Amino acid sequence: MPEFTLSTGAATDTGMLRDHNEDRYYLDPEHGVFLVADGVGGQTAGEVAAQLAVETIRDSLCGAGCLACGGLSSPPAPAGERVLAAITEANNRIFHRAQEDPDLAGMACVLTLALVEDGHVTIGHVGDSRLYLVWNGAIRKLTSDHSPVGEGEDAGELTETEAMMHPRRNEVFRDVGSRLRQPGDRDFAEIRECRFRRDAALLLCSDGLTDQLTAAQILSIVERYDGDAALIATQLVEAANEAGGKDNITALFVAGPEFRDRAGATRPRLSTTRMRRPARVLTGRVAFLTYGLLLGMLLWAVLRIRGFMP
Repeated sequence: MPEFTLSTGAATDTGMLRDHNEDRYYLDPEHGVFLVADGVGGQTAGEVAAQLAVETIRDSLCGAGCLACGGLSSPPAPAGERVLAAITEANNRIFHRAQEDPDLAGMACVLTLALVEDGHVTIGHVGDSRLYLVWNGAIRKLTSDHSPVGEGEDAGELTETEAMMHPRRNEVFRDVGSRLRQPGDRDFAEIRECRFRRDAALLLCSDGLTDQLTAAQILSIVERYDGDAALIATQLVEAANEAGGKDNITALFVAGPEFRDRAGATRPRLSTTRMRRPARVLTGRVAFLTYGLLLGMLLWAVLRIRGFMP
């Protein structure tokens, strides 16, 4: 459970080109659980896989028995273990469901999960959805894209813009559901932890957002935050649609209680810098006396040269 109150909001949209939405999300501020899942490959069953992932992880981390933490009668396991167990359970449930129904064969999803507890965020991640941390006027991507293009971007071989336009942008080599997994599998879920400050914010999103907006563009929208997290999520989705909306788009925004003060403090500092006046500007009576003295001295010099003054 978070140690402070979070402001949260989410928005999702089919986009401008797709005919149905395979993105799913879940947010539970009380338990500090936030999740974005994206059906893989534009397959009809992708939305089923994403929904199964949401339901399984919700029940695992937020259910009455809290399966991933060993139930209410025992102390909770470390956050990383609970996150990994929840994702693994979702993976295997998706796989078994696909085996039972031929119409769902091959279904899978990618996902990004955040568990906020005790001033820290534990991230579980598979695929090319993303989690960003926004703090102190900067935005930082905390997940790695599990894709050929994403690896090239993270390694500095591709610029952000080049990666966004790459024809293989949507290929992934990790997913949730295509085969059975164990929590110890090294090439499966990426687990990370970092501090989550009171004046920071998190953004979880599907690749439909980051294929259309750069990190700088995302930051410019997030810094408009005035206390309404749902509005920020909506504005991000709208901006991605305006930029092309080539895929389903989902944004889930989580702000700490002091992020509004931090975001609002950034703009006045910039305004003050731009509006700073030049030094040594003479105005009013001081300028009049100064210019009068200079004119008198000039007139005296001219008269002396012409012999009118001793």
